[in-house]
Amino acid sequence: MSSNGDLSELGSSERVLSHVYLGPQYGTLEKAWHAFMQAADRLSELHMELRERLAGEDSEKVRSWQKEAFHKQMMGGFRETKDADDGFRKAQKPWVRKLKEVESTKKSYHQARKEEWTAANREAHAKADPTKSQEEVRKYTTRVKERYSKALEELNRCNPRYMEDMEQVFDLTQEAERKRLCFFKDVLLDIHTHLDLSSKDSFKALYQDLGQTIRAANETEDLRWWRNTHGPGMSMNWPQFEASRSISKKMHSGNSEENVVTLTNIVSSAGGEVPPSPITLDTSR
Repeated sequence: MSSNGDLSELGSSERVLSHVYLGPQYGTLEKAWHAFMQAADRLSELHMELRERLAGEDSEKVRSWQKEAFHKQMMGGFRETKDADDGFRKAQKPWVRKLKEVESTKKSYHQARKEEWTAANREAHAKADPTKSQEEVRKYTTRVKERYSKALEELNRCNPRYMEDMEQVFDLTQEAERKRLCFFKDVLLDIHTHLDLSSKDSFKALYQDLGQTIRAANETEDLRWWRNTHGPGMSMNWPQFEASRSISKKMHSGNSEENVVTLTNIVSSAGGEVPPSPITLDTSR
């Protein structure tokens, strides 16, 4: 998902975290900012788990079903499609044969009727064909009409069987389609469940923890800490007068150190003791 990378970058990027660490935030509000970063990391992990389920578990389920439901043929296409086509073709074959007979006899009948009309028209105008009398044409038309009617009756007798055979094949295809529709409905429900992060305990805990941390931010406490750390409430270390506690003069005749005085300790006037730091003074000047 496109948002996954953004969430991960927001939650774990050192650059973003450095802005929080080095920025002006402090105290409980800084903790709330850190909680947002941690929540983004955890949410990114949940999205990665979701992506793995969609790309792995759900996709694999579809691929497995496809292999079981549709079998590829060496010449291309699927066996199930070919079986359905063959089934419909076999159910139609007897009826289609009768239908062709009907179409052929209908054509002959219509042609005969046309010839009959032409013969009658010529006779009415004294231009009759001497080779064919109108009576012969009429008898021929009658025979063709009977063949046409008979072919149509036979076709109609085949209609119930045709409908039954076609419906059987159709029911088989409907059952296959029903299984396909039910399967994809189940897959979509699984995906819907996976997408519903709000139903996951880890997701609920994420937002609960984040909300608690944000609500725990206390401006009064933060202002008190700032006052005591950087404001009037901070401990002051004012400069104070410092006096020596004792002075020992080392006098050694014939020694280069005879005019040297050593300060062994310094005591401030306020009573605070500064750690001993011997200082050597040259008194020869």
